[in-house]
Order: sequence, then C-alpha cells, then structure tokens
Amino acid sequence: MGMITVGIADLNIAKEPDVLATYALGSCVGICLYDPEKKIAGLAHIMLPLSKDAVNGGADNRRRYADTGITELIQTMSLAGATPSRLVAKIAGGAQMFNTTSSVFNIGERNVAAVKKILAAYKIRIIAEETGENFGRTVFFHPDSGIMEVRSATKPIIKV
Repeated sequence: MGMITVGIADLNIAKEPDVLATYALGSCVGICLYDPEKKIAGLAHIMLPLSKDAVNGGADNRRRYADTGITELIQTMSLAGATPSRLVAKIAGGAQMFNTTSSVFNIGERNVAAVKKILAAYKIRIIAEETGENFGRTVFFHPDSGIMEVRSATKPIIKV
C-alpha cells in the first residue's frame, strides 16, 4: 500500500491498494470524489472559492480554486476510467481558523459553499461532510472502500 500525498492547491487520483492523504486542512477544503463501481478515488485540496475572483483569473494554479480544481479532478478521474455520473463526494475542512464576526473573512465557510455549488452543478451528491468549526483536519481517502478518514489533534477519528 502506498500513500499518495496531495499537497495544498493540488490533486491526485488512486486505486487500491494506495491511499490518498492530505494534511493541514484549515480553511481549505478536501474534496474526495469516488466512483464506487470502478473503485477510483480522487482528492483535491482547494484553498479558495472561485478562480474568477483571483487577480489573474486563477491562471497561477487552477488547482487552488474550487471551480477549476474540481473540474480538473473530474477530468483526471474520467481519463482513468471513472464515470462522472457515478461519482459521489465526501468533503472535509472549511474551518474558521480565526475568530471573526465578518463572513468576508471566513474563507472556510466561503470555500465550503463554493465546493457545494460546483459539485451540485456537476450533479455530484455529497454523501458525507465534516466541515466548519474551528480546528484543522487531516484526511485519508481509501479507494478500496470509499471511506474518508478524518483526523484532528483534539477530536476522535471519524470514518465516513
């Protein structure tokens, strides 16, 4: 079994026996996509909601944004044999890491909202969600079972 690490503003796909992992999800969101028939898993670690809001239109790194990152992940999974209409999603992260009363500064909440909007546009159901609150998370995604394992320093391990 190999561990495939997905860095910040990156994405990757895996089949069993490999496992996808992404670390230090604060306000960022980890998007796990899964084709249960082909057992193809994909994981994207997005930082910001929409590429159109970026100074350069997101040209710096399309994987940084929910809209362009999810689109690339779906395309990458399709090229590996996944069927987009079969994909289901599990998401984690989107924490509010700093105490603020302004939603403008709550990037985690905005990231989660953007991820949900993009997944809905692709008609991909979210079947598990571990988002919000005020703590960081690490995600392990298992292609053999489709289980998303969420770990944090102060909470019990969650497997969904």
